[in-house]
Amino acid sequence: MSDYSSLVGDYKNPILQPWAADVVKKKGELSLAGVTYPSASNQCWPEPVPFLFKHMAMQMLQLPNQIVMLFSEDHDVRRVRLNQSHSAQAKPSWQGNAVGHYEGETLVIDTVGMRTDHPYPMIDLFGTPYTDKLHVVERYRLRDYEEVKDTLQRGVKENWRPAGPPNPNYKDKYLQIDFTIEDPGAFTRPWTAHMIYLRDRGEWPEVACAENTFGFHVDQNVGIPTAKRPDF
Repeated sequence: MSDYSSLVGDYKNPILQPWAADVVKKKGELSLAGVTYPSASNQCWPEPVPFLFKHMAMQMLQLPNQIVMLFSEDHDVRRVRLNQSHSAQAKPSWQGNAVGHYEGETLVIDTVGMRTDHPYPMIDLFGTPYTDKLHVVERYRLRDYEEVKDTLQRGVKENWRPAGPPNPNYKDKYLQIDFTIEDPGAFTRPWTAHMIYLRDRGEWPEVACAENTFGFHVDQNVGIPTAKRPDF
């Protein structure tokens, strides 16, 4: 299930190695018990790829030597270097080392080097873990409705959409992203996933993750910083 109030992953899926399946199972048990377990999202931490795509909206800026991706939440920015190889000496980073190129009208982005020293190391809202062997390939294409309708219908059936079903009167192009994810440290084989973006010509509201008094963990201490004496 993908409802935010009941995030229960398919821990019996054969693509999960036993240790990874156990992690997903325990996260699901917490969710069913009414506990919203901590994640990079609700704890205001940087989000790895593909977790980053939980954001509701994205903009892509095409520059001569790179693509800059702006996400609608938390002021997240991702940079993809074009027509270059992965840096041999690149240090692992929160969103990894991303390089891209075009194959005709398809943008292909290849990402490695995601940091694993993360207090909430997961690639999705179900708590699916990853290792330093994570490798993600994304393929971006603009498509017409007839080409994406099956994927859209499956998404409506399987996933919770805060804005409800897609607008039946939408007439613009659709951006389809096909993911191939492999991590021999966590999965038994590579697997694929798909996302569809609709063009939104309206302005984005600002969505910022910040320290607040909302308890995510059955109203336990949310860890708001305090000071024993005034700063001034």
